[in-house]
Amino acid sequence: MRNPKSMALYERACRVIPGGTQLLSRRPSKFAYGVSPVYAVSARGARFIDLEGREYIDWVSGIGAIILGYADPVVDDAVREQIGKGTIYSINHALEVELAEELVSLIPCAEMVRYAKCGGEACAIAVRIARGLTGRDKVLFCGYHGWHDWYLAANLSEHESLDSHLFPGIDPTGVPRCLEGTAIPFLYGDAAALGELLDRYRGEVAAVIMEPLRSEWPPEGYLAEVRRLASEAGVVLIFDEVSTGFRFSPGGVQPVLGVVPDMAVFAKSISNGYPMAAVVGRREVMEPAGRMFISSTYWSDTIGLRAALTTLREIGRRDVPAQLDQLGQTIQTRLNSVAEETGAPVRCGGVSVHPQLVFDVADVLLKRKLSTLYIQEMAKRGCHGYASFYLNAAQGEAEIEQTVAAARETFTIIARGLACGNVDDLLECELKEDVFRRLVT
Repeated sequence: MRNPKSMALYERACRVIPGGTQLLSRRPSKFAYGVSPVYAVSARGARFIDLEGREYIDWVSGIGAIILGYADPVVDDAVREQIGKGTIYSINHALEVELAEELVSLIPCAEMVRYAKCGGEACAIAVRIARGLTGRDKVLFCGYHGWHDWYLAANLSEHESLDSHLFPGIDPTGVPRCLEGTAIPFLYGDAAALGELLDRYRGEVAAVIMEPLRSEWPPEGYLAEVRRLASEAGVVLIFDEVSTGFRFSPGGVQPVLGVVPDMAVFAKSISNGYPMAAVVGRREVMEPAGRMFISSTYWSDTIGLRAALTTLREIGRRDVPAQLDQLGQTIQTRLNSVAEETGAPVRCGGVSVHPQLVFDVADVLLKRKLSTLYIQEMAKRGCHGYASFYLNAAQGEAEIEQTVAAARETFTIIARGLACGNVDDLLECELKEDVFRRLVT
């Protein structure tokens, strides 16, 4: 076994932690089980050290939470200074107002702000506000929006399920049966289908919540039509920007897309790894939330506030979106060149700030095997990730060169395995489990 210390610790974890981890995406079965690293002991910049003492480039960037790089000195120094002044009080702190004003200045739809600590929580708050504002119960959604009851209620109905949004077979255990029919999915890119749902449930829908994009650009005019349909139906349009974050621009994805929702939800990269989230929106949508019971002690702790304010300012000062755009384009160009050179049936595409590998084989099972083989072989060469890349500003030339060299060897193994028909023999682990499927591809 490549990672005996990590696997032994994971075995201990499974005895005391249901599921073994707190985040589904961190389960070792999502990577190359037994080969990929499982536990980190430290991280800095673009890399981490695992429990076995090996160093890896982290192409997952803290599941998207790291945008400046691990242990960024500017953010961490600001947080350390804040800790010395206290992190939470019996009264409010000015940072709560300063961060809200910063968000309002950056994000097109933002006129008022509420805070939270994670993306799923923030989505639940946004949905609560929309329901409170409209007095309606139903929510139409597209993409992944967390673990809360309002969302998993989709799996209470046989014909309205999360199978194509996450992965098949999620059991809504613990979700009240009375929520059946309140969360209804729609297909990304099909404005007509959304329009039909809005017509079918006219007067019953509180919100349309969706990921505006993730790894591919939306079809031309699609989001503008979603905006028109929501406005026409008197429905609150919510953009879930937890995954896209501030990688496209300092104001999120809205300035790039040119479509302004009524509300938007941010977390992950807003604070470079410190727990923080925000729900922002137009004044007429957000102001009624002051009369709703939406309240928590830790939503305005000064660590998250300070980390978020500092991170947002550093994103603008360093022009991080431009860095990530160039980095992603370079990765796509270099890996496509290596694929052509080795004859491996793989291409690197997607939006520049979130490159994706696609294995060009028809057989779905073989595609899973190749993805697992890629993750396995890249891990053995010090590159941790999925068959995709979450970029951050600490990744640079050294990371590109190491990754391209690793990919050249890995793509060669894949090409030879396909030619010899022995891909199964090359796998040293079980097939990785699916990560979240998203209708926003």
